Amino acid sequence: MLIRRAIGVVVLLALLGGVVYGLREAERRVFGGGSSPGAEVTVTIPKGSGTAAIGAILEKAGVVDSASRFELQAFSETGLQAGTYVLHLNDGYGRAIAALQAGPPLRPTKQLLIPEGLAAREVGRLTPKIGLPGADYDAAVKRAKPPAGFLAKGEEAASMEGFLFPATYDVSQPPSGTELVDQQLTAFGTNFAQVDMTKAKKKNLTKYDVLKIASLIEREAAFPGDRRKIAAVIYNRLKAKMTLGIDATIQYAVGSWEPLKASDLEIDSPFNSRKVKGLPPTPICAPGLASMKAAANPASVDYLYYVAIPGDPDRKHFFTNSFDAFLQYQKDHPA
Repeated sequence: MLIRRAIGVVVLLALLGGVVYGLREAERRVFGGGSSPGAEVTVTIPKGSGTAAIGAILEKAGVVDSASRFELQAFSETGLQAGTYVLHLNDGYGRAIAALQAGPPLRPTKQLLIPEGLAAREVGRLTPKIGLPGADYDAAVKRAKPPAGFLAKGEEAASMEGFLFPATYDVSQPPSGTELVDQQLTAFGTNFAQVDMTKAKKKNLTKYDVLKIASLIEREAAFPGDRRKIAAVIYNRLKAKMTLGIDATIQYAVGSWEPLKASDLEIDSPFNSRKVKGLPPTPICAPGLASMKAAANPASVDYLYYVAIPGDPDRKHFFTNSFDAFLQYQKDHPA
């Protein structure tokens, strides 16, 4: 009897062992990989990635052992979210799918202030403050494209100048140039949607034209009350087929906002608005919402000229429609 009982115990243990092995094998098939999860790996799933692309990323990172098997496992799953994840080597299919359905964990952030009026080339000098190399930001800017539907038929934007909205951003850590540019483009779309294009359209100006004008206003108007007046000068000069004569466009071409030298005024550039009529080829900086609104809604005045008032604490401008009055003011009020 004791021998039979002992044999029975052995058989029972063997059966239990088989059940445990079967459960472990089932878990291995579901979660993938024959090993326990290993070292941490960081993977980034881009927006719009399908299950095949996600599987390829996870296989390359060592999270799963087969991209095609991941695609099969995730075929009927929903809610896989883009983002940056910290997973593990040999994490497997089930755990990877569960993590992607839960969404990326919250990342710490650092604030970055991007002031109005900066050219795109200047922003990369600020990003190291939040741990983002300027070269990485500049590369992301080069890869970016203007918001869909913003440009009119036949229009092209030679650069992303003007679209990188100035604001204070909470930038996730570790930072990504692409993520910051995406934040700026989203903010641009939200803000430009508040611009009333009614008057501009009556003058046959496009949204991109208004953005160019807004960038000129941003560099020229230090006093808020001058914005719509400067917009009026630009509209009036365009209508009269005059050169705009705005030195900020030349400064943009030179690559510095410092005062111009006499030789700079002769620069051969499509941005030299003392020589070339019409709006510049692109915006010259990233304007804020106030300048964008002013660019689309100029003051109802006939001004053609303006000049900074020397010593004015608010940095206001003197405006006139008379060239003689403009010259006389400069003579009477030397800088």
